[in-house]
Formats: sequence, structure tokens, C-alpha cells
Amino acid sequence: MRLLPLLLAVLLFSPGCFFSRRNVNAHFDNSLVRQLEPGKTTAREVVELLGAPNEVVQLGRRSAYRYNHTHQREEGLFLIVLFLHGTDVKSDRVWVFFDEELVLTHVGMTFEADQAKYGIPPGDGE
Repeated sequence: MRLLPLLLAVLLFSPGCFFSRRNVNAHFDNSLVRQLEPGKTTAREVVELLGAPNEVVQLGRRSAYRYNHTHQREEGLFLIVLFLHGTDVKSDRVWVFFDEELVLTHVGMTFEADQAKYGIPPGDGE
């Protein structure tokens, strides 16, 4: 019976680690974004191709839609009195801008979600 408290103490203060991943919104295919043609594609066609935007912004009589996908990787290491934790969050973002007639004028995109990495401490990826 004297071994039980010792065993519990060892289990409570033993080192441990964890890893987790989280995605926010569905990953979208950048080849679909490349099908958008400024001066031709309408807002309706954008929604049919990419789905509902995460955000709609009114810019006077013009508008912009924001699409976002985020990938997060997180890890931690607990060594009795030392806890190390790292989180790396990367996003794919697409902004599409429309004129007063809801015809596409500009597209801005960043595809970085696949570059999220594990690491303690989180590095800059290089």
C-alpha cells in the first residue's frame, strides 16, 4: 500500500506532451480562384464557384468578399517544472472586389495554410 502514493506522484509529475491540429473553414482549391476573370466574372458566379464568403464588405457602392481557410498546428511538452508550447497558424485568404454592377474588378490571394508546422518553440519555417 505504501507503493500507491509513490506511483501516483510519479504519474502526476511525469513528463508529457501533446500535438493538435485544427482547421477553420473548408480548404478551397486555388485552381478555382484562378478561373475568376476580372471584367467578366459576376458576384453570383463567384459564389457558385467558391461558395458563400466568410465576410461581405460594402465599399460605398462597391463590395468585396473575403474567403478564409485557416490551419493551426499546436504542440506542448511538460517536463515537471518546465512547460514548452508552440502554435503555428497559417491561412489561405482570397479577397474578390466588385464594381457597382457586381462584376469582378480585382482578386487578391494568399495560400499559406499548408505551411503550418509543428515546432517548440515555433520557428519561422526557415
